[in-house]
Amino acid sequence: MKQTLQLKTSQHLALTPQLQQSIRLLQLSTLELHQEIEQVLSENPLLERLDDPLDRSVRLLADGAINSAPASSQASEAPAAQGNGEEGGSAPAENANGEANDAGGEGGESGGEGGEDWGEYGRSSGSGGEDEDGRPQLEASPVTLREHLMEQVRLTCCAARDCALVELVVDALDDNGYLEEPLEDIHARLPEELEIEFDELRTALAMVQSMDPPGVGARSAAECLALQIRRMPGVPMVTRRMALVIVEKYLTWFAQREFNKLKKALDCDDEDLREAQAVIRQCNPHPGAAFASDVSDFVVPDVIVRRAKDGWSVLLNPEVMPRLRVNSLYASLMKQGKSETQMNAQLQEAKWLIKNMRQRFDTILRVAQAIVDRQRNFFSHGAVAMRPLVLREIADTLGLHESTISRVTTQKYMLTPHGMFELKYFFGSHVATEAGGEASSTAIRALIVQLTGAEDPKNPLSDSKIAEMLGEQGMVIARRTVAKYREALKIPPVSLRKSL
Repeated sequence: MKQTLQLKTSQHLALTPQLQQSIRLLQLSTLELHQEIEQVLSENPLLERLDDPLDRSVRLLADGAINSAPASSQASEAPAAQGNGEEGGSAPAENANGEANDAGGEGGESGGEGGEDWGEYGRSSGSGGEDEDGRPQLEASPVTLREHLMEQVRLTCCAARDCALVELVVDALDDNGYLEEPLEDIHARLPEELEIEFDELRTALAMVQSMDPPGVGARSAAECLALQIRRMPGVPMVTRRMALVIVEKYLTWFAQREFNKLKKALDCDDEDLREAQAVIRQCNPHPGAAFASDVSDFVVPDVIVRRAKDGWSVLLNPEVMPRLRVNSLYASLMKQGKSETQMNAQLQEAKWLIKNMRQRFDTILRVAQAIVDRQRNFFSHGAVAMRPLVLREIADTLGLHESTISRVTTQKYMLTPHGMFELKYFFGSHVATEAGGEASSTAIRALIVQLTGAEDPKNPLSDSKIAEMLGEQGMVIARRTVAKYREALKIPPVSLRKSL
C-alpha cells in the first residue's frame, strides 16, 4: 500500500486555559473560591489581594501613625504614600487605599476622644505600659463529657481502685452518654490477676448513672429516660410511677402514640396519661449530646435582595468579593524591561484571574436578578406564592447555556427578607391546576406545612384529606404525591402527629 500525504481542514471546539478557569471559578462555592485564590496568591507573586484582613490592619495602623504625627512629618510622608497608591494601576486599588485612609483618620480621632473620656476609669495606651485588660481574650476550650464526669469522680471516689473502675466505665461511653458495650464484655476483657468481681463493675456503673447529666451511663433509651424520671424533682408519686411504667414496658406504644392501648394497659384516663406524657417529654434521650464539640457551619450569602421603590433589587455581597490587582512593583519592573519570560506568563495568568473573577460575579448577579424578576410574588408573599421555574427559562432569557445556569445556582446563596436560600431553591417542577395553569411544587410544600401546622392535634389531617383540601384550592395532586412531599419536609405521618 502506497503512503500519501493529504491536507484536510476541519473545525472542532477547544477549551482554552482561560475558558477552563472561567468555568471552574463559576462552579466554586464562596469557601472554595477563597481557597482557590489563596492557592494562586501563594504561587503567583504578581498577584496581590487588597482585602486581606492582616494587610488592612497594617494599613490602618500606618494611617493612624501618620494622622497622629506632626504636620511636617505628614507633609513629607503623604506624597510617598500617594505615589505607592498610584502604582496600583487600577481604580479599585485607589478606592481601597482611600477607604483605608478614611478609616485610619476616624480611628485616630476616636482614639483621642477615648483617651479624654476614660479619665480616672482607665489609662490610655500612650502611657507607656501594657494594659492587661486590653489583651485579647482567648475562647476557652469546651468541656467534654469525659472531663465533666471525671471531675465528679475526683470529688466522690476515695479509693484508687474505685476511681479506676469508674474511669473504665466512663471511657466506654459513647458521645450520647450511652454504654453500648455490655458490662459482661467489659468484665471479660479485664486481666484476671486484678481479681475484679462483676459486682464491683456493676457498682461503678451505678455510680456513673448517679452523676450529672441525668441519664448518663444508660444502656438503652428506656433506661436513660427512667434514670431521669427517678431524679426529676417535684413530680407526684402517682405520675412518676406511671411514667416509669410507660418508658420501661410500653415505650414503643408511647413513641407510636398508641394512646388507647396505653390507657387500657395502665387503666387510666386521658388526664393521667397526659400528665405522664408531660413528664416523659421533659427528659433528654441524648444526655451527652450537650458536650459535643461540633461546630455549626455558617453560610455567607453571595447576593442580597432588598426592596426598592420599583420592586426588588439584587446586590452582590461585598464581603465575599475578593479584591485583586497586579503587584505595582513587579508591574513597574516589567515596564522597564527588567523581567523574565516566566514573569510575563505569570502576569498574563494574573490578568486572566482578575477578568474571570469579574465575569463570575457579573454572571451571578445577572442570574440572581433574573430569578428575582420571575419570583417577585415569593419575595412579597412567601413560599406559597412561588411560581414554577426551570433552568431553561433563565438560560433563554440571559442568552446563556443551561449548564452555566446550573453552575451558577449550585452552592450560591441569596439573603432575602424570608431567610437564606440557595439559588436552586427557586427552581421547581410544576403541578397542573383545575384552571389550566401551573403551581410550583415549592408552593405546594409550603401549603402542606401550613395545613399541618394549623391542624387539630387530636384529629390530624391524613394525606388524603390534605390532597382533598389542595384540590379545593384548584391544585390537582395525588395522595402519594402529598406523602412524598410530607416525607421530604420531615413531617411525621398522621398516626405520629396525633396527641391526647
